[in-house]
Amino acid sequence: MFPNGPGPFRYSDPWAQSLASRLAALATGAPRVAYFYERPDTSTFRYRCFNMIEALGLAEPSVGAAWFSGEDLAYADHIIDRADTIVICRVRYTPAIGRLIAMAKSRGRRVLFDVDDLIFDTRFTHMVMDTLDSNTAENDLDFWFGVMARIGETLRLCDGAILTNEYLAQRVTDFSGLPTWIVPNFLNGLQLDASARIVERKRASGWRRDGRIHLGYFSGTPSHNRDFAIIADTLAELLQRDRRLVLRIVGFLEPRGRLAGMADRIDRFPLQDFLNLQRLIGEVELNLVPLQDNTFTNCKSELKVFEAGIVGTLSVASPGFTLKRAVTEGETGWIAPAHRWEEVLLEAIEALPDYPRMGEAAIAAAEERYAPARQAKAIMAAVFGG
Repeated sequence: MFPNGPGPFRYSDPWAQSLASRLAALATGAPRVAYFYERPDTSTFRYRCFNMIEALGLAEPSVGAAWFSGEDLAYADHIIDRADTIVICRVRYTPAIGRLIAMAKSRGRRVLFDVDDLIFDTRFTHMVMDTLDSNTAENDLDFWFGVMARIGETLRLCDGAILTNEYLAQRVTDFSGLPTWIVPNFLNGLQLDASARIVERKRASGWRRDGRIHLGYFSGTPSHNRDFAIIADTLAELLQRDRRLVLRIVGFLEPRGRLAGMADRIDRFPLQDFLNLQRLIGEVELNLVPLQDNTFTNCKSELKVFEAGIVGTLSVASPGFTLKRAVTEGETGWIAPAHRWEEVLLEAIEALPDYPRMGEAAIAAAEERYAPARQAKAIMAAVFGG
């Protein structure tokens, strides 16, 4: 563990803006894009709306960009009049959304759909529910089939789609036939600033560790039981054999099986805001990213890898479509097929004497690929057809 990190960060939602200020931000620029999301939150909204607007502001300051939510649909006329392009992010169909899209198209506006997950095609609903360890009671089936069908309906009404990776883009093409553009998930300025403070402390101490080895699992939502099950027995075995090892779990995951009886070897933290999550990730040596292998999971982005890399934490990840592209084997982390997790984790632990060099490589890779200003060209091409 790296014990010399900064204390807790003060946090407040950076998107706490009035409607008037957002309308003004949209109007004072050219060209102009309005992002729509159901309600601001720290997950998809942050990655696919807030971060996009920030990236455009950094690299393309002449562009007008702002976000709007379901509460703002009463002002759809004013928003459409000020926008050249409307981007609707992962929104379930409602009559109000249907009217927004129809109104925008009737005025010659470009309407795009942005989605970061395979949650629009009901042919995959059973797979999604199984992967997320969801119940199959009537109300759960109604929920998932209803949500995915409504998101798919909104997608089909649009002129094109923006996705996080090529694998997911192909699923959209198969589903809708719409043109697609790729804009990956990436870091925002607040994350970069907080991460820089974490890394500064590591460098100042010479990457000093305290003798323990922390393996971190940052689950976020309570839907990763089956992902974690891939490594649970391996972790229990390694914890039993090596007293240096500590498992850190952040989020809703509840250890089961052998791990349930090893509470003294597990550090538990509740769900964090996205800045203090960086702090907790930065304290561990190894970030664990197990993922089931199916069509749904291969659509997911590599955010768990680059959010660890930017604080100099190395990832051990399953070979998902984006994960294996985000890790340079033996340089910024390791890729572990399901049957090789123990072998790969032991290899990673043996490599800890070389940690400073690898940590610096992981930081450089995250900065190079996932800094906000790096994404502006792709965003501009997708949103404005440049």
